[in-house]
Amino acid sequence: MSDRIAHECGVALVRLRKPLAHFQEKHGNPLWGFTKLLLLMEKQHNRGQDGAGVACVKLNTPPGEAFMFRERSIKSNPLDKIFKTLLGQYNDHVAAGVIHPEFPETVKRNFDFGGELLLGHLRYGTSGGYSLSSCHPYFRRSPWPTRNLALCGNFNLTNTAELNADLTGMGQHPIFATDTQAILEKIGFFLDEEHEDLFRQLRAAKVPGPEIARRISDDLDPARVLTRAAQQWDGGYTLCGLIGNGDAFVARDPSGIRPCFWFQDDEVIAFASERAPLMTVFDLAAPDVKEVTPGHVVVIKAGGAVAEAPFTAPRPRSSCSFERIYFSRGNDLDIYRERQALGGRLADQVLKAIGHDWGNSVFSFIPNTAEVAYYGLMSELRTRRRDEVKAAILAASKKGALTDAVLDDLILRNWPRGEKVVSKDIKLRTFIGQESLRNQLASHVYDITYGSVKPGDNLVCVDDSIVRGTTLRKSILRILARLNPRKIVIVSTAPQIRYPDCYGIDMSELGKFIAFEAAVELLHERGQGALLEETYRQCREEVARGGAVNHVRAIYEPFTPDELSRKIVERVRPKGIEWQGEIEILFQTVENLHAAVPGHSGDWYFTGKYPTPGGYRVVNQAYVNYFEKNEGRSY
Repeated sequence: MSDRIAHECGVALVRLRKPLAHFQEKHGNPLWGFTKLLLLMEKQHNRGQDGAGVACVKLNTPPGEAFMFRERSIKSNPLDKIFKTLLGQYNDHVAAGVIHPEFPETVKRNFDFGGELLLGHLRYGTSGGYSLSSCHPYFRRSPWPTRNLALCGNFNLTNTAELNADLTGMGQHPIFATDTQAILEKIGFFLDEEHEDLFRQLRAAKVPGPEIARRISDDLDPARVLTRAAQQWDGGYTLCGLIGNGDAFVARDPSGIRPCFWFQDDEVIAFASERAPLMTVFDLAAPDVKEVTPGHVVVIKAGGAVAEAPFTAPRPRSSCSFERIYFSRGNDLDIYRERQALGGRLADQVLKAIGHDWGNSVFSFIPNTAEVAYYGLMSELRTRRRDEVKAAILAASKKGALTDAVLDDLILRNWPRGEKVVSKDIKLRTFIGQESLRNQLASHVYDITYGSVKPGDNLVCVDDSIVRGTTLRKSILRILARLNPRKIVIVSTAPQIRYPDCYGIDMSELGKFIAFEAAVELLHERGQGALLEETYRQCREEVARGGAVNHVRAIYEPFTPDELSRKIVERVRPKGIEWQGEIEILFQTVENLHAAVPGHSGDWYFTGKYPTPGGYRVVNQAYVNYFEKNEGRSY
């Protein structure tokens, strides 16, 4: 993606099914589970670098000893900082003779994260700022283990204000007013109720005091708690929770918008936002890893029993397609093949753009997530060229005109030519605080391979998506122009992003989308500006009545995708450069997106068809905010 947006968060949960002594004996490491949590988080570091946090619950902790722990950081490289700090504490205890690794009971007693339940979170901030208090996991504490809760997730809810109002109506006083806080307190409220109901029943039955806590722990039903808490949630989410008694749960939204995978064997149960990290860390085959079923919660009781059950009303599946295009790691086989297919399905548009001029065209990609799509495009182009060459050879052979020169021209000089034209200097992204300095460096995030393109060549570059067009205008097109190609063709594996997201990716300001800007400019040019005010009126009315009609679609209806693309070219063409060659921007079609990513139909970014009522409220409110010149999120 050539534009920075706030990405999705990542989650990891490890639940050991054996005591620490087992892992010391079998693997030579009493911190085997802790190490696996680190690796799961490291393999998902692409999902969050604004902060990280880990939590631990220890099973069967004697009274008087702490059983629940947390460590968070928002420093640079937060994951590295957390684990260096914790492992430093562990090594200090070993050096001091407080911990003896060969005796795992000393690890459990003296190391905060020497427990059986481990929770991790990687944060990309979408709300709540960047303070440590906004960093997951969130905690609720109590002297009763069954009322303690650690919670983290990958989610956005569209109706946070309503949820917090509901909490206030219950008599609570929510402080942070974020969706995370709303979910934490909602679950916590019903967890408290579940605990109190069980407590009263047991006390009425004259169960001895020391026995009450054990019985509450045994009878506590996290699935019932989630069912009661989730009735009003509108959004995309994967939630992971640890309860102080040793119960754990992982829940996924009913539309399957946000991803979550898990596996279990006789040693461990583990969850992650992506499948590939689980396969790598635990040496698994793809069939060993399951998806958490949308609308279901997986509950692991303190005693080890595992059950998956529905906790909310089912909805049509609408898994996020942008997740596959951009966010997930590409080493998952399905995602790898889907990205290849996205690239391959662009071949017809690319060939038309270069006029089938194989001999004077160079193909490349804009790092990093577009690379696999580039391979898919090149594979399809080579297939097309092979078919052309085969036909030409057969035709020349029939005419008796097959010579060395003809073969050289067909096979060598006109074969699709791929080059690593663009490189990305990751180091320039870090530690930039001043806005002016950040803007200066933005134009140098990418660099080129000088001499890779001849003057007069067509230069085709694959990008995964184009959101705002800022980096195209400020950086990519400027540096590509230095190569002096005849024509630059930017190819997006995603369709035109026309509508905001509100389910996990912070892209809610409609006026910042280059496709929307292009549509508005075209309306003014064609004397249709009145449509903007009429859409504003309809959006306001739709928000007021809580309807589910996307009135913003009217802004795009007068124009074909090609018309919008041509206007986008005008808007992103850099000012003040000498190069005067042609620029063309190609976008994936929605039809080809669905064909390439068949199991993930969530396409609201491109079509405006949202899977929940809250999505329609957000898109209409986003337009109201744009029209009224109000900045900020629309939910």
